Amino acid sequence: MKWNSRIRNTAAAGVITLPLLLSGCGLFGGSSAQIDPPPTDMETRMLEGLDAVEQTSFSQEETLSTVYLVNEHGKLAPVALHLPEGEASLKLNRMLELLVKDGKYAGLLPAGFNGILPAGSEVKAVTVKKDEKLAIVEFNKAFVGYEAADERKILEALTWTLTGTPDVEKVQLWVEGEKLNEMPVNGTPLDRPLNRNFGINLELKAESGLSQLSPVIVYFSAATPDGVQYFVPVTRFVPAGGDQVKSALGELLKGPQQGDGLERVVTDNTKLDSVEVSKDGVVTVALTDDMFEAGEKLPAQMLQSLVLTVTENKDDSKVRIWLNGQKEVVGMDNQTYSEPVMRPETINEIPL
Repeated sequence: MKWNSRIRNTAAAGVITLPLLLSGCGLFGGSSAQIDPPPTDMETRMLEGLDAVEQTSFSQEETLSTVYLVNEHGKLAPVALHLPEGEASLKLNRMLELLVKDGKYAGLLPAGFNGILPAGSEVKAVTVKKDEKLAIVEFNKAFVGYEAADERKILEALTWTLTGTPDVEKVQLWVEGEKLNEMPVNGTPLDRPLNRNFGINLELKAESGLSQLSPVIVYFSAATPDGVQYFVPVTRFVPAGGDQVKSALGELLKGPQQGDGLERVVTDNTKLDSVEVSKDGVVTVALTDDMFEAGEKLPAQMLQSLVLTVTENKDDSKVRIWLNGQKEVVGMDNQTYSEPVMRPETINEIPL
């Protein structure tokens, strides 16, 4: 049977850091999920990574911040990092500086990830108009020195990084005091501010007519060179007018495209029975899969991907998952997913 062979064995919370929240509660158990000790070789790599950045101070006041980096397969992925120490008012500047290729913070990025902004790019200013939820970002001239193939990825990384912060929903770009009305290399229009409707890691067939389609975001899995699993969002297009969540879950069950470095998070036998939304915003996802026996703990990677996919396509929702008619679903991370859970604040905390 063809499916991700890692699903059972790497689905415990040790492969990723994705704390899920119970409705109305804090982190399960009052802290992030318990993890198994990493193998000795990973401990060594983590220590080596710490040695490499020991000269950098980290802010003790800030929580993890999520930036979008390019993995070794050319996909953008959210990565939760501790920001270098600095003024609170310049937090967004530091987040964007992490996106610069070979930039001053390149040593803080996990193995297998790189920034997408052209080398030498400087973030001259980030101004947030809170009443408009608009971030205006000004770069130096080096920002325009990129390859045409990177243009869309640059816009996606900037947009998704900034709109992941509470005060920003839209992004506008400037270079050396002048507003960009289009990108300088491939001419992507910038006549209006960018938002998350711009998509990320688009999968669109050339012959598809966008007027008949609607985008959905699906979360598949990938692995670092050290074998650490993490999630990657992909934008797919489905027939317009259908249920957004059902369509997204349908794409998740289809699995990733071949050759893009992404892995299945469900088995070939997983089927979607129903999706129901209660008045208080709880989305109940009922699945069947004969690979799993009654009472068996399910792969956390599979369950977390379902939660991320649902909450990305339905704002402010909570999710509960039922399988094979069983209304008691527990993951290998010992979390109960049959009770409503909320989207985590951060995902993909990957060791250096």
